[in-house]
Amino acid sequence: MKALARQTMVAAGFHPDFPPEVVREAQAAKPVANGQLRDLRGLAWSSIDNDSSRDLDQIEYVERLGDGSLRLLVGIAEVDMLVPKGSATDLHAASETTSVYAAGVATFPMLPDDYSTGATSLLDNQERAALVVELHINGGGEVDCHDVCRALIRNQAKLAYSSTGAWLAGNGPLPDAAARVPGMDAQLKLQLEVSNRLRGIRIQKGLLSFGSVEAVPVMQDGQVKGLTVTAHNPAEDVIESFMVAANVAMAKYLRERGALSIRRVVKTPKRWDRIQAIAAGLGTKLPDQPDPKALADFLDARKAADPDHFPDLSLSVVKLLGPGEYIVETPGQEHEGHFGLAAQDYTHSTAPNRRYADLITQRLLKAASAGSAGPYAEAELAAIAAHCTEREDAAKKVERTMRKAVAASWMSSHIGETFDAMVTGASEKGTYVRLMKQPVEGMVVKGQQGLDVGDKTRVKLVGVSIAKGFIDFERK
Repeated sequence: MKALARQTMVAAGFHPDFPPEVVREAQAAKPVANGQLRDLRGLAWSSIDNDSSRDLDQIEYVERLGDGSLRLLVGIAEVDMLVPKGSATDLHAASETTSVYAAGVATFPMLPDDYSTGATSLLDNQERAALVVELHINGGGEVDCHDVCRALIRNQAKLAYSSTGAWLAGNGPLPDAAARVPGMDAQLKLQLEVSNRLRGIRIQKGLLSFGSVEAVPVMQDGQVKGLTVTAHNPAEDVIESFMVAANVAMAKYLRERGALSIRRVVKTPKRWDRIQAIAAGLGTKLPDQPDPKALADFLDARKAADPDHFPDLSLSVVKLLGPGEYIVETPGQEHEGHFGLAAQDYTHSTAPNRRYADLITQRLLKAASAGSAGPYAEAELAAIAAHCTEREDAAKKVERTMRKAVAASWMSSHIGETFDAMVTGASEKGTYVRLMKQPVEGMVVKGQQGLDVGDKTRVKLVGVSIAKGFIDFERK
């Protein structure tokens, strides 16, 4: 499966092996402890990520102020200090633009491990340079001011979504990494409180809440022996809320200083009529014009009414919303925002170890903060934004192909069986369905006429190709 993942990467135009000059730069990289940075090492910083992650980009700290407001600090690994513009590593990252996570089979990092899991990672109990965004949150949950600074930080507790989420939900013990830090339990509870405030405001503005089913393969000797499904938990809400708040603040920070910026946008959906039809089939009338708040209310109602099938409905709506893309915003201009997040100003900035657009934003922020000229001309930035969009689409195809390959391997012993399914894609390229009770998606190769996104149907598994990631069904 790992060999297949590498082949899929190469076929998609990626270069999974690092050039020798990049390897040499990475091996020479040392964490930076700069005395000119603001010293924030004494704060109770923590990170929450996947259990196995070591490419840590983001850490968090919250404190309650005397007037009842809250101060949120989000620290972001300052990758630019060790991967300067024009270096061999930077040029390779500019070509790849993203780390690719191949369905639990393999990870192909944008930066060598000596950087992303070493010198530029916000590892626990290690001094690191960071770009810190500071947000002031009033009693109503609104961010009423923000700032950016460069700082020296230390991650006090490297935590995982699974165990931290279970504790926050009251279903498990405080993780050992948190228990070893005095006051970290209270810090995490305060982080959840702040997250709930931020999320509440976003819901009022029309935040779209989706459900997803993420299948993780159980591997043994290179073979898929089963699929496990991970459930969403409160720890993920905390990190998502802080990430979105930081990205919104940084987009506004660049605009306020008249700087160029790369924005992340999800445009108003062109297939709103089909979303309306799906809602109507479930007894809800949506407005004639795209309305994120109305759609959010519909999704919330369906999640409460039918949680088992909500992931399938979510996938259908996500595909009809259309993909996100990177664009350049010039001073004085304002572009379409992020429809799904109900955010007018949004950039990608919190994962510079994993995404090139975030590293670019980091350089733009550092220049704006210092009052110096921006490091990129508009035409150069526009070319980078377009390439990041194209490579992100390619990465998603790799990830989707590998998810299908994993699922095809698992489903190969079920040919001839019949399943309940929901249509998740319908175009000239083909009609696709997701099975209701298994985390599997495939193509309807016979009887697909008349099916559209959101329709429910019965399908029979007629064939698989593990190498191509194909799972073929016929309509019953």
